[in-house]
Amino acid sequence: MSGAAVTAAAPQGRTAPGPAAGPWLLGVRHHGPGSARAVLAALRAARPAAVLIEGPPEGDALLPLAADPHMRPPVALLAHAVDDPGRASFWPMAAFSPEWVAIRWALDHDVPVRFVDLPAAHSLALKETAPEEPVEGPESAAEEEEVTPVVDPIRVLAETAGYDDPERWWEDVVEHRSPSGETDGGATPSEGAPGDALAPFGALAEAMGALREAYGDGGQPRDAVREAYMRIQLRTARKEFGDGVAVVCGAWHVPALAARTTLAADRALLKGLPKVRTDLTWVPWTHRRLARRTGYGAGIDSPGWYGHLFEAAGRPIERWMTKVAGLLRGEDRFVSTAHVIEAVRLAETLAALRGRPLAGLGETTDAVRAVMCEGSDVPLALVRDRLIVGESLGEVPDTAPAVPLQRDLTRSQRTLRLKPEASERELDLDLRKETDAARSRLLHRLRLLDVGWGDPVAGRGSTGTFRESWRLRWEPELHVRVAEAGVWGTTVLTAATAKAASQAVAATALADVTALAEHCLLAELPDALPVVMKALADRAALDSDVGHLADALPALARSLRYGDVRSTDTAALAEVAAGLAERICVGLPPACTGLDPDGAEALRGQVEAVHGAIGLLDTGAEPGTGLRGRWDAVLHKLAARDAVAGIIRGRATRLLLDEGRLAEDEAARLMGLALSPGTPPADAAAWIEGFVGGASGGGMLLVHDERLLGLVDAWLTGVPADQFTDVLPLLRRTFSAYEPGVRRTLGELVRRGPVPEGARRDDAAPATGGFGPGLDPARADAVEPVLRLLLGRPPEPVEAAV
Repeated sequence: MSGAAVTAAAPQGRTAPGPAAGPWLLGVRHHGPGSARAVLAALRAARPAAVLIEGPPEGDALLPLAADPHMRPPVALLAHAVDDPGRASFWPMAAFSPEWVAIRWALDHDVPVRFVDLPAAHSLALKETAPEEPVEGPESAAEEEEVTPVVDPIRVLAETAGYDDPERWWEDVVEHRSPSGETDGGATPSEGAPGDALAPFGALAEAMGALREAYGDGGQPRDAVREAYMRIQLRTARKEFGDGVAVVCGAWHVPALAARTTLAADRALLKGLPKVRTDLTWVPWTHRRLARRTGYGAGIDSPGWYGHLFEAAGRPIERWMTKVAGLLRGEDRFVSTAHVIEAVRLAETLAALRGRPLAGLGETTDAVRAVMCEGSDVPLALVRDRLIVGESLGEVPDTAPAVPLQRDLTRSQRTLRLKPEASERELDLDLRKETDAARSRLLHRLRLLDVGWGDPVAGRGSTGTFRESWRLRWEPELHVRVAEAGVWGTTVLTAATAKAASQAVAATALADVTALAEHCLLAELPDALPVVMKALADRAALDSDVGHLADALPALARSLRYGDVRSTDTAALAEVAAGLAERICVGLPPACTGLDPDGAEALRGQVEAVHGAIGLLDTGAEPGTGLRGRWDAVLHKLAARDAVAGIIRGRATRLLLDEGRLAEDEAARLMGLALSPGTPPADAAAWIEGFVGGASGGGMLLVHDERLLGLVDAWLTGVPADQFTDVLPLLRRTFSAYEPGVRRTLGELVRRGPVPEGARRDDAAPATGGFGPGLDPARADAVEPVLRLLLGRPPEPVEAAV
């Protein structure tokens, strides 16, 4: 049975009112606090000589680590193939998982404990080849072959009992009951009632037996192989320890384990299974992963709530409401003690009205929404994220096995005080500080190794090259990524260096090599940079496509810019970048002719990117000289050549105007030519999009230069009706990118009409809707002191101002 829907089992082939003879088959629901409490009560009552747990037998050597004081669940057993670390499986366990409770009980009482499921060496070999769909829990280590629809036993039992929600049925019959003989405070059950502690397993085992008779393997044909192996292990344990053996497994498997089969038949099922070499270790896990139904999740909707039920044996509703109140108060919401009391009362009343023995998650959530959140789902979403699901991240002791790369990463995290956390957080770095610079290098090296712990984000409050911002979140499967990256080296530095050099040799696109060079500079990989630079020079010399060169240049320019703050020698990189820029200047004008609309739009973006890159490469040059002067000449050619696509001509004109390389009168002349009656409307619309399109300040240019606005207005009103529909989408895309205030101002200016020729603005008719007739000197002078203060200039003497 997959994932979460399992119940309980009974003593093998017996039901007895008093203490029952073993072996005891304790069928459970994985990650169920009710099952965990019942297992604990049964183990205390039966006192078995050995405990067998559903899990990979290769993990037996790791079981003693569960008693280490530095081991804190949720954790997971990670098994991966030695030759292919990406082929991996997890067996997650939380504090409320029955398997974890059984392991801890056995270790605390010096009772032998073992895993008895199909070995990971077989389950990984049988695993489907698609890495994006790994197994989901202790029962899913084998590859699934869906011959019949997969049966959810909990849903079937709930529907049989008349429930429409299997989770609510499970809460009512399991989670809301205390194991017989155990007090609310968790005291040891009385010695005279072990049969009562084992009774629930008998009832649930009988139900599972009926389901197995009706549904067979339930759509999981490989379960027969796993159950055959578990039966063999149970026979071995009985020979060694006698009948006093307790087996903790998914309740779906109990009827199969209780079935009478021969050893030869079980071995026949296991004959010929494929096998791979595997390594196992403990890794931290998160509640958020337990709540996922895909990937490595366990499909538990509310792990935080389940953990609370397991820990708060007495008055769980009152304790839960107190937690919720504390969370909301921490978010500056007013929640008083009276709110807590009323929420508890409402949850209990709802439970009574709905015929439930105790208030469950549904009732408590409804009560919190009504009383503490004032009916709003916004604060309730915070409760769901922080408490119902939870953000717990487990811990694993240093003595747990790990690949050398993982150990080096752990040392770096501690040295840099960069603790992995399950919750998402932002980290701002100042690269002028050694610690922050080292953190940046580590995060960039991990990105190069495909260990996505952090993603760069746009910085807030500063655009300097010495600032970096990251969004960090540690996901459990990153341990698999680290294991995969271990083939490149034993430390983060050596692994990143080796992988960068390998990628440089294998890269075929020039843009890929330039991006890799940027990564090497950011990650500070001096040993990999020569290999990357050689590959870059070779690709650049052979690539004659201007588009490829234009894609490659911005990354090189950014690399040179970053190199300044990181004190990196970038002389070779600068030489390659200058050569690329020269070749772009020569080849760009011919490449801008004969383009279709999509090709013109793509090349427009490349022209903008190259313009910014050349600005970074030639920052010290005088206007009109050096590389910048040659680029200005290219833009002049593009702006004046009719064969160039309109969107590129418009953008070239705009870039020259913004840089002060083109007079306003010349810009107006070029616009007049582009919008002349002889120009097809579609070409004119493309020129407008290139000149004033997007969010690059084109709208403000029209606001402040009524001459250009008048040209656009006159052209637009002169477009023939039969062609207006063709240019409308292009115009809508152009002007929709403007800020709402800019669009409103343009509308008012067009509505008012142009200022009469020869008249000043203050001579024109009064404007409408917040526009004055002209300049107000008094209001303009009032702004001057504020500007002086912002610019750090001394205030002007009063006499001079007067």
